[in-house]
Amino acid sequence: MSQATTPQALEFDLLTPAAAQDAHPLYHRLRAGQPIHWSPQLQGWFLTRHADIATALRDDRLVAGPMMVQFDRLPEEARKQLMPLRDAVNMWMGHTTHEGHVRFQSLLKRYFTPRTVENLRPQIQSITDTLLDAAGRKGSVELVQELAIPLPSSVIAEMLGVPLTDEYMLQRWSRDLTAIFSAFDVQQLLRSQKSVMEMMEYMRGVLAQHRRAPRENILEVFVRAQAEGLVSEEEILSNCVLLLFAGHETTARLISKGMTLLFEHPEQLARLREDASLIPNAVEEFLRYGDVVGFITRLTVAPAEIGGQAIQQYQMVYLALAAANRDPAVFADPDRFDITRRANKHVAFGFGSFYCLGAALARLEAQVFFETLLRRFPHVRPAKGTQPTWEARIPLNRELCALPVEL
Repeated sequence: MSQATTPQALEFDLLTPAAAQDAHPLYHRLRAGQPIHWSPQLQGWFLTRHADIATALRDDRLVAGPMMVQFDRLPEEARKQLMPLRDAVNMWMGHTTHEGHVRFQSLLKRYFTPRTVENLRPQIQSITDTLLDAAGRKGSVELVQELAIPLPSSVIAEMLGVPLTDEYMLQRWSRDLTAIFSAFDVQQLLRSQKSVMEMMEYMRGVLAQHRRAPRENILEVFVRAQAEGLVSEEEILSNCVLLLFAGHETTARLISKGMTLLFEHPEQLARLREDASLIPNAVEEFLRYGDVVGFITRLTVAPAEIGGQAIQQYQMVYLALAAANRDPAVFADPDRFDITRRANKHVAFGFGSFYCLGAALARLEAQVFFETLLRRFPHVRPAKGTQPTWEARIPLNRELCALPVEL
């Protein structure tokens, strides 16, 4: 159900390239004037206040499965063509029913314990060293494709029993999956569907090999859960696809955008070079300030009220995490990048039952990366005569595609 389009609503254009390049001026205007804003362009509510977003993330009436609504809005012929993709996505943790999400979260919490994550440190360190060895021999590197993506994708591949020799094939498939989370273009979705089906078939072979030679990894958690009747084979395969994609995307952004922020704020980079103990704090500021996750979507399965605004059943709600992370009601001087900032209550990893299970792993990967990079290459700098390459992702987001650096 939609709302009437008002002149006030049209003042806030969420689909401009300028807003995708830098959404924060628009976020500040929305937060001050219409913090719970009906967007006729997105046909949903757009939230920008930290308190409202925290409330929404705790509310069981707002479920993380609105992608199904978007599939169902497609023309009939497109819906038929994309039914295999819809069925696969409908099994993904975070995109299934609330009960299904809680079931998968409970399973994966068996693996993502603090001890398990910390035990991955030597492996993360080894992968980081190998990548930096190769970069050091050249003296320069394109940080996004050669460091930021390979590090977390190698880690999640190992955790799922995927041979590292196949890692780059998985990265190619993962790139095709991004269309599922952006504008619903049928041709892009058909490419996504092809890659999802290929990934699921590939993981079927990996899972069969695991059954023959079990190891203590995520697959073993799934296999044991299947023996208990808690998951099906297709659910395992579908969620392996999700983990291979989601298990590296956020961390890759955290590393690459964090490096860009340090280059843009050389005085902060100098402090980090001088005092490596600031690295954990710096990673939290990258997460808050760097728009690592711009916004996430929810669907109301029952009428709800947030911040005094009544929201009807089956309406889309967009939670602008990046806006919440610069809410002046929570963060002093929110548009200032400060790696020494304390009490950093950002929501980059979500909140409540939808708090990201891989948050501790992402933090550890980023901390190991920056500590190792700055220790081994303290004079790392942007490559002379180059600029970062950004790609606008409407609405309200941009992706860092390339960051050439000299070591």
